[in-house]
Amino acid sequence: MLILILFLVWMIFFDTNSYFIHKELNEDIKALEDNKEFYKEEIAKDKQFIEKMKDSNEVEKYAREKYYLKKENEDIYIIEHEDSIKLKKEDE
Repeated sequence: MLILILFLVWMIFFDTNSYFIHKELNEDIKALEDNKEFYKEEIAKDKQFIEKMKDSNEVEKYAREKYYLKKENEDIYIIEHEDSIKLKKEDE
């Protein structure tokens, strides 16, 4: 009986394949699987964006909105709302 108890204690706490190590490894696996799902969703979004950018009108729209590019002889006016100005100051 004593040998059985010692064996169980050894296997649960001290062995390289102990219960606690398995528990920690299972938590790591779960976290990695969550990351995998997140990156799969990001890849799907990026694929949609790339497909959308194949249209030249969409590329032009994106360049105008994101990088404030303009055509020759064209003026662009950027209108910022009071709420967005406050948020930019807080972020800095």
